[in-house]
Amino acid sequence: MQEEPTNDQGGEEEDFPYRTEYKKKSIRSYVIRAGRMTEGQRRAFDNYWGPLGLSLFDGPIDPKTVFGREAPLVLEIGFGMGDSLLQMAQAETDKDFIGIEVHPPGVGRLINNAGKDDVKNLRVYMADAVDVLNDCIADASLDRFQLYFPDPWHKKKHHKRRIVQPEFVKLLCSKLKPGGLMHMATDWENYAEHMLEVLEAEDMLENTAGKGNYAPRPEFRPQTKFERRGERLGHGVWDLLYKKV
Repeated sequence: MQEEPTNDQGGEEEDFPYRTEYKKKSIRSYVIRAGRMTEGQRRAFDNYWGPLGLSLFDGPIDPKTVFGREAPLVLEIGFGMGDSLLQMAQAETDKDFIGIEVHPPGVGRLINNAGKDDVKNLRVYMADAVDVLNDCIADASLDRFQLYFPDPWHKKKHHKRRIVQPEFVKLLCSKLKPGGLMHMATDWENYAEHMLEVLEAEDMLENTAGKGNYAPRPEFRPQTKFERRGERLGHGVWDLLYKKV
């Protein structure tokens, strides 16, 4: 039986019917912030959610049916405002992309830009990523997984909220095809060290940069404005690139 969609966006206006979907759980890796949406972001849901949006509560998807073709499948969790994900979908038209994000303004911006550009190889969930992985994504179906700049929950007492945990990585491995890529990036050195420790401990993964090493930024990951500014200020970015064996 399907669970009813849940939301806790009390700050959103009641006339906005699109809600972040998730199942009740004790610890989540995010807090849904009722950030202000622009008029364009709000309109984007009316204009483009139909062709671009996917629902957690529709259950398992068949990518061939969703995209109308067979192609390598890339999944990104936490795409923020969506600019780099859209750039990747437009640059790699031979692949199909699914993005998952909990914050409506970012989802609105991405589907608005993708809809205007008539991007065919991109679909979006506004939902809890772990729920989507468990309920909607088939095992051994992903060619690439992406997690860029997740919330670092930098206070030690909040580390349990970090999305990168051994159980989460095992779940991701089950969704990757053999030979599939797992790519993460962060600009928090402490979180990078945590990610490295968790990924190195997973037997199903092999570090493409060699055991215990960070990887150079692969060409397929666009550099964000935020990242370029950080580089100028001397801030680091750590990429981790693993292959499922």
